[in-house]
Order: sequence, then C-alpha cells, then structure tokens
Amino acid sequence: MINFQFFPRSHGVTPEIQVVIDCFKQIEATLADGQHRVSNDVLALLRPHLEACGYDVEKGKGRDEKIDVPVLFGENNAIDKSFYADAVNREHRIVIEVEAGRAVRNNQFLKDIFQACMMFDIEYLVIAVLNEYTGGGAITHDYNEVKTFLETLYVSNRLRLPLKGILLIGY
Repeated sequence: MINFQFFPRSHGVTPEIQVVIDCFKQIEATLADGQHRVSNDVLALLRPHLEACGYDVEKGKGRDEKIDVPVLFGENNAIDKSFYADAVNREHRIVIEVEAGRAVRNNQFLKDIFQACMMFDIEYLVIAVLNEYTGGGAITHDYNEVKTFLETLYVSNRLRLPLKGILLIGY
C-alpha cells in the first residue's frame, strides 16, 4: 500500500507533487506482490511513469546514466560539485530519492535531505522508503520512523531547511 505524508503539514500537496504520488500508485500492484526489490528495481518500475511526466531518471550506475544536480559553481560557471539524484524535474524543482533497506538502517534518508538542501535550484524533495523492512532478521517500520523524524524536525522548528517541502512516500 502506498502511504504518503507531505511536510510541512501546514501545506497541502501541490499538483506537481501529486504527479509523483500518482506515479507510485501506478506501480502499487506490482510492489504489492511480496517480491523483494532493491531501490534500483523500484526506480526501474517508476522510470516510464516519471519520464512521461518530465523527469530525468537514473538509468544505471554508469557515469552517463546518472543524474547530476549541481551544488557548487566555480570559475567561468563550471560545476565544481554536484550530487547524484535518482530523478529530477528541473522545471518543477523536484528531486526524488528512492530507498530500500538502508533508508533507516544506514540513515540514508538523512543524507538525502542534506544533499537536496545543497542542490542548486531544488525546492522539493521526495523520499520513498519501504513501509516495512525485513532485512537482517528484524522488522523495522521505515516509513513510520522517517515520518516521526520529519515530524519532529518540522514541529520543533529548531532547524529550518531551505526546501519548500518534503514528500515522504512509503511503498
């Protein structure tokens, strides 16, 4: 089942963000088959739907298959630093990261938040995580853990992010 929560909760989902949710809903039945998938498998299922909506989507691990998003510019406007994204819509300034088992276990979602905050001309981050992760002999509720973290981040108001919003999707 696809779950989602947009942060800050005082803002509703924009039409551009709803498009991403709809892409996940289009693959919901496939994801519900119980088959173990790594994040690249989920991204491959999403790719045609996201590309149809104007997203550039990572096609593989080769240098020319990854999506570079600039972070720092140097002399003559050359890109000095960039981060890779799973998908990006430059027109709507949305970056997408799809995670699987290491989303919570390795705090990958925190790295995703940091990198999105550093990316030039990005206003929204979409983080997709498993609803439940059953690796390593234990069950973790990744979606709920990330949701609680984001809720705390936004409610405490002690750290202000330069993003207009973060959409958390559980799949």
